[in-house]
Amino acid sequence: MAEYRDQPPIVGQSAPFLAMLEHVSQAAPLSRPVLVSGERGTGKELIASRLHYLSDRWDRPLVKVNCAALTEPLLDTELFGHEAGAFTGATRTHVGHFESAADGTLVLDELGTVSPRMQEKILRVIEYGEFRRVGGARTLVTNARVIGVTNEDLPELARRGEFRADLLDRLAFDVIHVPPLRARIDDVLPLAFHFGVAVASELKRPFFPGFDAAAEAALLRHPWPGNVRELRNAVERSVYRATEPDAPLAEILFDPFATTYRDEGRTTRDLAIPPPDSTDAETFPDDFKAAVAEFELQLLRRALERAQFNQRMTAELLGLTYHQLRGLVRKYAGELTPR
Repeated sequence: MAEYRDQPPIVGQSAPFLAMLEHVSQAAPLSRPVLVSGERGTGKELIASRLHYLSDRWDRPLVKVNCAALTEPLLDTELFGHEAGAFTGATRTHVGHFESAADGTLVLDELGTVSPRMQEKILRVIEYGEFRRVGGARTLVTNARVIGVTNEDLPELARRGEFRADLLDRLAFDVIHVPPLRARIDDVLPLAFHFGVAVASELKRPFFPGFDAAAEAALLRHPWPGNVRELRNAVERSVYRATEPDAPLAEILFDPFATTYRDEGRTTRDLAIPPPDSTDAETFPDDFKAAVAEFELQLLRRALERAQFNQRMTAELLGLTYHQLRGLVRKYAGELTPR
């Protein structure tokens, strides 16, 4: 059984993240199924574990299954077990996860990949608490709490007939949405520092010196499509490859595939900015100052929204000082209200 002390710490202070944690605290004591939904790399499995350890089942088994990693026959025997002689090679009885997670929690990761036949079998266990091992005739009972984890849009899959609507109804007693990192920008730097400290310790360095201002701004500007997992990889990669480990980290290595050879074979003409043609000339604005002001306003509005109207964060995103940003905000007062 996994121990709570072995779980990675949960780092976050942004309003969306704290609201999600409060939702977890409310749902944890109930023995009902729960869906944990979110983009890749957001930490959904960590949230599923938190649901278990905040429940009355915290001292009972926590069993996790990656449904996408198993073929249907293997998933069948892993979830429900099999009797000796059920198929070629089944020399002994195998206890499945629904049985071993009795009184505890069973986390079904990548639930959207499960076949229709397996969905039907899972539905029956959730509905009645009963199942049979593969090749078995005896009905077994379990009260394992099921937590589904997915980055799929299950309601959309159900509408297309690719996921059972009745199983979705049973699983979705409540749905916990883990926010993407771009929605919790206040957490980017604390998370980055946390990962930096961890990898510095792994490298046997006496301390982690943090990030310089340019690196912090780069971390805040990055869109993080891979969310917290991508942030962790980028920070750890940057720390271990830093040439001056005692100085604040100045460069973030976002792309491990970046290479000076990517543009090899492209000619100077390919890389040059093409000269404007007559069509481009016709699109020039009549009022240059008004066009620049409109671009400036759009850029400022996007940065403010990205930083959730935190002006210090917005200034860092735009590479401005706080006072420069304040001047722009005053300039466009009345046009920057949250939408």
